[in-house]
Amino acid sequence: MSASNTSGADDDNRARTQQSMLASQRAKEQQASHPSEATRSGRVAPYFPTGYKEGFTQWWANISPAAAEHTVLSYVPYLQQPPTHTKTGNSTPSPTESGDSTASIADDSALAAAPVTTNTNDDPYGPRRWHSNLVKLSGQNRALNEFSVERVGEEVDENLVMLHGYGAGLGFFYNNFEGLSRARGWKLWALDMLGMGRSSRPPFRVHAKDAPGKIGEAESWFIDALEEWRVQKKIDRFTLLGHSLGGYMAVAYALKYPGHLNKLILASPVGIPEDPYAVDAEMPGPHESTMANEFTQDQGEVVDQSNPNIPESEKRGSTAGDNNNFLNARSKGNTPGKTTPTAPRRTLPSWLTYLWDANISPFSIVRWSGPLGPRFVSGWTSRRFSHLPPEEAQALHNYSYSLFRQRGSGEYALAYILAPGAFARSPLIRRIQGVGRQVIQPPSAPSATDTAVEPVAEKARENGIPVVLMYGENDWMDVAGGFAAQEKMREERERLLKDASEAERQADRGSAKVVIIKKAGHHVYLDGWQEFNEVMREEMADVLRERRESA
Repeated sequence: MSASNTSGADDDNRARTQQSMLASQRAKEQQASHPSEATRSGRVAPYFPTGYKEGFTQWWANISPAAAEHTVLSYVPYLQQPPTHTKTGNSTPSPTESGDSTASIADDSALAAAPVTTNTNDDPYGPRRWHSNLVKLSGQNRALNEFSVERVGEEVDENLVMLHGYGAGLGFFYNNFEGLSRARGWKLWALDMLGMGRSSRPPFRVHAKDAPGKIGEAESWFIDALEEWRVQKKIDRFTLLGHSLGGYMAVAYALKYPGHLNKLILASPVGIPEDPYAVDAEMPGPHESTMANEFTQDQGEVVDQSNPNIPESEKRGSTAGDNNNFLNARSKGNTPGKTTPTAPRRTLPSWLTYLWDANISPFSIVRWSGPLGPRFVSGWTSRRFSHLPPEEAQALHNYSYSLFRQRGSGEYALAYILAPGAFARSPLIRRIQGVGRQVIQPPSAPSATDTAVEPVAEKARENGIPVVLMYGENDWMDVAGGFAAQEKMREERERLLKDASEAERQADRGSAKVVIIKKAGHHVYLDGWQEFNEVMREEMADVLRERRESA
C-alpha cells in the first residue's frame, strides 16, 4: 500500500484527539487549586508541575519499567494487549543499591512474552505479529531489549531497525510502530541501546587515556552490541533509523561496520556541527547552546506554530519545493551556515557544565532525590508531552521516570561523546562523508571487549548508501548541520566519481537529502508522527524499488 493511500488513515485510526493543557496552563491551575503549596515552593512550581504529595505517591507506587512500557505500548492502534517480557525491568533498584551495580537478567521462561497476533477482524492492516524479547549477547550482563512487528503471511524482504535517543527507550516510538508496519515486505525492530531503556545495564568504563581513544571506546560500547545483535538475527542488510544520540550512533555504526546498510535515516541527530569548545579539551564548555530548549520548550506550542525562519517552500510536502528533496540542496547546500537557527541559544549555567564534566548524569539526580524524583522529572515530561491527551502524557511520564531511576550505565558515555551543550567531541561533520564509502570488513562477530578492526583480505569498497537527515521545523537541533553534512557527502561523491565511467556512476548509490517535518520539534517521530510515518513509508518504498531494479 502506498504512503498516499495510508496517510489519511493515520488520523482515522486514532480516537485520542483531545489535546491536553500546556505545561504552563497546568502549572497555573495547580497553583490555583493548591495555593499554599504554590506559595511554599515560590517560583519552582511552574517548572515542576507535579506536587510533592503526587510525586511521593508516584515514587511509592514504584511502577516497574516493564509495566510502564506495557502501558505505553497499549496506545499502539489495534494492539490492545501488547506483549511484554519481564526478564529485565520487572523491578526498580532500592535506594541503598549502588548506581554502578549490575541489574540481573532473569532467565525464567515464565517471564518471556508470547507473540501477539492481530487479525484482519480487529486490525484492518493485519494480520501482524508483535513480539517483545530480550536478546542475550556475549560477555557478562549484556542483553538488548527488543520489540518487533512483522506482517503475517508475507515474506520479509527488508528490515528496519530503530534506535532511540539519550536515556530514552523503544516505547517512545509507540506512535510509529503501527503506521510503519503497514509497509508490505518489511519487518520492524526497535531496540533499547545497551545500558538504556530495558536493556541490561552493565557498568560503563573506558580504559583509554587519550581523548580519541575514549571517544572510540564509548561509541563501540553501543555499536558493538548492535552488530552482535545483527549477527544473531542473521540479518545481512537493513535500513537503520536513529534519533538524536541514536542517530549519532547510527553514523558510527555505518563507519565501523560497513556493508550492512541499505539506507541510513537520521532523525534530528546530535553531534553533527563542529564547535571549537567541544573538540578542544583545554577549553571550557560553550557559553551558549540551543540544548536548553529540550527542557524549556513546550511541545503544545511547538506543534501549533510554524517557524517563520523557515520558508514554507522548504518544508516537507510543499509544492513550491523539490518533492524529491524537500529542502532543495541545490539552493541551500552550498550555504549551510546561513540557515537561521530554529531555536534560541541560551547561556548554560556553570553548575550544569560542572556536573557534565564530572560525568554526573541528570538521572543520577533523579535517583538521589528519592520521593522528589517524579517532581523533578515532571519538569521535562510536562513540557515534552504537553501536546498529548492527559492519560497518554501520564503514561509517558511514568515510563520516563521508571527508566530514569534505573541503575546508571550507558548514560555515563555521554560526557565522553558530547561536551556541555550537546556538541560532539568528535563531530560527525568531519566523518559523515565516509558513510557508504568504507572498505568492507570480513564477517566477524564482535565480543564484549573487542574493539579492534581486523585486517581486510580483499579491499572491496562500498558504493554509497542513501542518507536522509530529518528535522522538525521548530527543532532545537541546528538544521544547518544537516545542510553541511549533505554538502560534505555530495562533494565526496563527486570526488570519488570524478574519473568514473558511466556504468560506475550508475552503480553508485550514494545520496543525501534533508527533510523538514512541519510543526515538530526535536522529537520529530512524536511531535509530527503522521507526517513522519508518511515520510518513512516513502523512504521504505524507495528501498524496495531500488532492490527490484537492481535485481
